[in-house]
Amino acid sequence: MKNRTLTKLMRFLITLLGAGAGAALGALLVPALMRLYPALPGYTPYAAYAALCLLGALIFFALSNAAIERTLKLIAAIERRLEGMTTQQIVLTTGGLVLGLAVAALINQLILSAGPSLLTVSFSALTYVVLGTIGLRTGLRRSRDGKGISRVLQRLRRSEEEPPHEDAPAPVSNCKLLDTSVIIDGRILDIARTGFLEGDIVVPQFVLAELRHIADSGDSLRRARGRRGLDVLAKLQKEVPVTVTEADYPDAAEVDVKLLRLCRDMGGAVVTNDYNLNKVAGVTGIRVLNINDLSNAVKPMLMAGEDLTVNIVREGKEPGQGVAYLDDGTMIVVENGRRFVGETVSVTVTTVLQTSAGRMIFTKLKSADEKVGA
Repeated sequence: MKNRTLTKLMRFLITLLGAGAGAALGALLVPALMRLYPALPGYTPYAAYAALCLLGALIFFALSNAAIERTLKLIAAIERRLEGMTTQQIVLTTGGLVLGLAVAALINQLILSAGPSLLTVSFSALTYVVLGTIGLRTGLRRSRDGKGISRVLQRLRRSEEEPPHEDAPAPVSNCKLLDTSVIIDGRILDIARTGFLEGDIVVPQFVLAELRHIADSGDSLRRARGRRGLDVLAKLQKEVPVTVTEADYPDAAEVDVKLLRLCRDMGGAVVTNDYNLNKVAGVTGIRVLNINDLSNAVKPMLMAGEDLTVNIVREGKEPGQGVAYLDDGTMIVVENGRRFVGETVSVTVTTVLQTSAGRMIFTKLKSADEKVGA
């Protein structure tokens, strides 16, 4: 229904534009015709104007279907493009469009000063389209030139030069501020249970708002991640005291910028597993606790000759091999362990191999027939 209404409206406007073009042509031809043939009846100019307007309207009406089809395809392409754009790209392209339309409005003041007519109105509309498109494309190119991290750094530097925010919270010694990614990840709950996370745990209100926004997303995967984050936060509040601060920075649009400014004002540390936020915080001198670094640091270090007790869960790729796993997911390859799949055996480490996907530990059976409890 919406497409049919839009099609009818566009066809009417295109037809009206054709009539305007015919009237403009009549304004050029009719005076010359009357000078050449002064004996023509007095109604001739009106008839000529009407005929040219009708002719222009019919021609443009005949061409309207092709023009409408291409325009609707362009609109659909723009919608698909906007869905794949980030917020900063949309903001910059919208700003470029507004700037282009503002310039077009100034130019059209000169065009319309010649007097309102179908020709001047049509040319005015064309000016808006051309300059608006130029502004839109310029804004899009500018959004691709800069990197997100560099813009965040620039905003943080500017914010350091500004006076303290009136509603900025009082500094809290040794507090830990959680970002959205680390809450969704869920491992922060296990870390808090161990008691290794000292100080007050703080969750800003704008982080909660982002979690709720993700949980209400139309995308099923994002919605599941957002709900998981809210569940993790609810469990965390039952395990340890969690402070929810209402502090906000309305002049900052991005959650990461707000979080870093709040962390600086409170004198605490950011707990995250976001790579970009980790880098930005490190550059600006804000303390960062990255749980990915913690996970890598606490993985057990094994050396050749050490003994392990493992449960072989499946066959390996090579003949005779069995595969087991440590609690942290590290793969253990057991030579000649294929016949013991589903059983617990004692093995000796022979080689520890570090790969891009993680560590792999190669072992051999302590004894060809040895099993735990045998």
